[in-house]
Formats: sequence, structure tokens, C-alpha cells
Amino acid sequence: MTDPVSSIRNLGPAMDEACARAGIHSAEELRALGADAAYARLLATGTRPHFIGYYVLVMGLQGRPWNDCKGKEKADLRARFDAIKAATKPAAASRLVAELDALGVRVRSEDLIAQS
Repeated sequence: MTDPVSSIRNLGPAMDEACARAGIHSAEELRALGADAAYARLLATGTRPHFIGYYVLVMGLQGRPWNDCKGKEKADLRARFDAIKAATKPAAASRLVAELDALGVRVRSEDLIAQS
């Protein structure tokens, strides 16, 4: 029997659901992937990026309370989070944007600025 993702400190039922959507079905799988790879998978499958969610995951995998992250460690985690977020594009959103671009129906932000 495997332990659910929510058996990891700081993680609850919402993380069980998000991980299942990302193909991560146990605490063991999550630990094997590690925080960065797992978070990238979460983002790729539609989880909205949120720094606190990321560092709660990191702290949980280390067995630490979520609010134990401070100072330089927190700044370093923010840099890792920003890099993961920049490198990961949600699959569904990317397809939708590509299709809207192909149809010529998506309004670009620079067009909105020019209209104001």
C-alpha cells in the first residue's frame, strides 16, 4: 500500500487532487520526483503558479513546517520558483493560445495599450 501525497507534512487533499492530475499518485512518487520536477508537472497540468504553494511543498518534502522558510533560503527558493514558472507552460493554455493566434482572434496586450 502506498501513502497518499497528503501524508506529507503541510500537504492536504487539494494537493492530492493536483498531484493526481499531474500523474503523481503517492507520497513516494512525489519524493522520488523532488519538489522542482513535481512543481513543474503541476504547472504543466494546469495548477496556477503560487510561490507559497511551491515553498510549502519544498518544506513538506524536507519534513519542516511550511513557515520555517525565511531569509536567504526563501529568496533562493523564490529564484527557483521563478525559473520553474518561466520554463513551464501549461499544455492546454499553450494549445488554446496557438489556436486563437491561428484564427487571428486573440487580442494582444500591446493592441489593448494602443487603443487606450
